[in-house]
Amino acid sequence: MKGGILQKVRGYKLSLVLTALMCTTLVIWAWEKTPALSVIFTPLERFDILSPVVPARTSAASSDDTHQLASADKNSSAADEMENPSSNETEPVLSLPASESLTTSTPNNSTSDKDLKESPMQEKECNYAKGKWVADTRRPLYPGSACKQWLSGMWACRLMQRTDFSYENFRWQPQGCVMPEFSRSDFLRRMQNKTIALIGDSLGRQQFQSLMCMVTGGETSPEVEDVGKDYGLVKAPGALRPDGWAYRFPSTNTTILYYWSASLCELEPLNKSDAATHYALHLDQPVTFLKQHLCRFDVLVLNTGHHWNREKFRGNRWEMYAGGMPITDGELADMRSAKNLTLHSIAKWIDSQLLQHP
Repeated sequence: MKGGILQKVRGYKLSLVLTALMCTTLVIWAWEKTPALSVIFTPLERFDILSPVVPARTSAASSDDTHQLASADKNSSAADEMENPSSNETEPVLSLPASESLTTSTPNNSTSDKDLKESPMQEKECNYAKGKWVADTRRPLYPGSACKQWLSGMWACRLMQRTDFSYENFRWQPQGCVMPEFSRSDFLRRMQNKTIALIGDSLGRQQFQSLMCMVTGGETSPEVEDVGKDYGLVKAPGALRPDGWAYRFPSTNTTILYYWSASLCELEPLNKSDAATHYALHLDQPVTFLKQHLCRFDVLVLNTGHHWNREKFRGNRWEMYAGGMPITDGELADMRSAKNLTLHSIAKWIDSQLLQHP
């Protein structure tokens, strides 16, 4: 009787062990045959924006910045391998030794610039808009504390009380191709006898100042000529600043200019005798400066958007017009529709001028 009970207990335990082994085998088999289960663990490759290894932050760093820098895995490094391009220039560059080359956070799928250059993907046109920011110790292209000739004080972060400058050490890495390394001498050579015009709001102004810093390496450049008068860019009596700036590099006859136009539209005072008059914002007409000087531009960069809201319109005393008539209601009274009409009208007008100014 006692022996029979022991045999039953042993048989029961053996059944449990066999059942457990079968379940484990089924789980392993299902895991291997079903890749979708792997989504439980997020791969590092899903991070589009990677963060570099930076020194410990001071208490002045914001919590938002800290969160952004901590978003990538601490064991992952932040940049693709990149050949150190040769250059005949003497401008100061932070070189990256071969032993310290940064790699991507996906070592199994990492691709060096050399491999990309030899890849058939290079035969296709490169879409620079698709890619990610990667860390690069050769950045920045110019010292923010030194480019005082072109960089406005309010945008010179190095001259403020900010203590975190890790954002300066990033470069843009397009997906599947290589963006040529920026060289100021090569840039000026390519832009020889050409004029680059940036027209827009303060974003365009920042791009203009940054481009001037890049082309000069942030160094004081007394040889660069102020040619603003050639474009009517002079400071009006009582004004804080001119409507824009234009500078020419004599060595290559390259001109870089900026013109302030928050909306890109033609503005017309409704009462010229009244200093506090409102202005007609002609949504379907490009700003006069663009119409006057388009024939002189080889490269044109336009931007607008920040000022397209009711508060800005009230502050600037703008009233929307189309076809020479005021817009008081209807679809165009909507701010987004009004902005879209402006963008399409200006783009259509520029396209119509290209045949006359190839």
